[in-house]
Amino acid sequence: MGLISNGSTVFDAGSMAAGFGGSMVFIKKLTADGSGTNLSFVGGASGVVLDNTYKEYIFIVNNLHTATDNVHFKVGFRDGGTDYDAEKTTTHFQAYHSEDDTQAGVGYAAGEDLTQSTALQFLAYGQGNANDESISGMLHLFDPSSTTFVKHFTARFSNTNRIDYAQDTYTAGYCNTTTAIDGVKFEVSSGNIDAGTICLYGIN
Repeated sequence: MGLISNGSTVFDAGSMAAGFGGSMVFIKKLTADGSGTNLSFVGGASGVVLDNTYKEYIFIVNNLHTATDNVHFKVGFRDGGTDYDAEKTTTHFQAYHSEDDTQAGVGYAAGEDLTQSTALQFLAYGQGNANDESISGMLHLFDPSSTTFVKHFTARFSNTNRIDYAQDTYTAGYCNTTTAIDGVKFEVSSGNIDAGTICLYGIN
C-alpha cells in the first residue's frame, strides 16, 4: 500500500520514493578517552562541517560514561569568538522511574530551563558513574549558519541516575542570536568523560 500526495507517490511498500525526505551524512565522531570534561565540535576544524552545507545537524551521543558520580551533562553553543556562550531561552521536562518501582513521575523541570542565559544548558542530570551507567541520546540543531533567524534546537536523552533511576529528559529552545553558530560543546559538570562517543551528521 502506498502514500500519494498531490499526485506523487511518497511511500510505496514501506519505502520512501526518491526525491522525498533527506539522508543523514556522517561528518565527524569524537571519542572520549578520560582526558577532559568536554567534547567539542568546531566548524572548519579537524574535519568538522557546521555551516550552510546542511540546514539541520544531528549529534548522537552513545554510552557516554562519566568518571565522577552525580554529575550533569550540558551543552553550549558558540556564536563567534572562542566561548560557548550564545544566549539561550529554553524549556525542559523529564520522566523518571526507579529500578525498585517505588518512584516514578513526569513533570516540568523549572530549575533546568534558561531565560536569556549564556550558561550551558542541562541535557541530563544526576548521572551515576557505576560501570554499567551511561548517557545516550541526540540533539538536533537547525540552520546554524542563518544570519536571519534565531537558532532552534531540540534534545532528548536517556540516562541512569546515580540513585538507580531511568531518566528521560526533553529539552528545546533557541540561541537568541542572528549570528551564525559555529561550534557546539558537550560537557559534564565535574570530572572527566572517560568513555563514549558523539557523532555529528548533516541532513540533506
